[in-house]
Amino acid sequence: MATVTLGRLGPHGVIVSSIGWGLAVAIAVAIAGSISGGHVNPAVTFALASVKKCPWKYVAHYMVAQYLGGFIAAALVYIVYYDAINEFDNGQRQLPPHFNSTAQIFSTYPQDFVSIGSCLLDQVVATALLLIVVCAAIDQRYKRVPPYYQPTIVGLGLISIFLAFGYNCGAPLNPARDLGPRIFTLLAGWGLETFTFRRHLWFWVPFLGPHIGALIGVWLYSFFVDLSFANYSILSSEEDHSEEPSSEYGAQNVVTEVCIEDPSLKISIGAN
Repeated sequence: MATVTLGRLGPHGVIVSSIGWGLAVAIAVAIAGSISGGHVNPAVTFALASVKKCPWKYVAHYMVAQYLGGFIAAALVYIVYYDAINEFDNGQRQLPPHFNSTAQIFSTYPQDFVSIGSCLLDQVVATALLLIVVCAAIDQRYKRVPPYYQPTIVGLGLISIFLAFGYNCGAPLNPARDLGPRIFTLLAGWGLETFTFRRHLWFWVPFLGPHIGALIGVWLYSFFVDLSFANYSILSSEEDHSEEPSSEYGAQNVVTEVCIEDPSLKISIGAN
């Protein structure tokens, strides 16, 4: 966003920022994926934990690291672009809609004419779509999609969502990339207005909206995909067993376990 804002890219900035964010997340997931699963978004982490795709014991640790990472990243951007920011705003730190505002380099702000309610809905829908993409990317039942493609799928999905939802309020999607930098701008000269913007009604939207949307998205995927896949596997297993000779077992009950790649979907079926 520093390049978009300081370079005054205008309408073209949406494309540049969308590609930049998508590539950044794809690279982050590729780097940290084999260590922590590439968790860079607390809304995603919490949502995945709610459907047992992430152990709850890791959630608090991940969230602390995510918010701290957002704060440190904002500080690094500020240091790297310090001279350019001063040249741009003449040392007068401003928030949107001021012509020389620079606060949007670090955290998100809505368009003047977009209501808080619309922004909240925007973030709920956008983050729900993001979680559907993430769940599909990490679903190991799709064996034709190698794990090393996961960062690319998530990155492309994120680019698409940014292009579709970036106009209203900058598509925060990630509470850590907004709250951490917002706290930094509060301390670095932009003042309390970073939190009092829109009469204290804005700052909670990039935090709450993604969490709500992430939960909706992950449960939609769980209901429509995970549950359907489990039912399909059960039916397929029953058909397979109906074709096998049963004389070996006589009349006893045999418990057939249909084990799906996701441990959370392990089902036991009683077959006569």
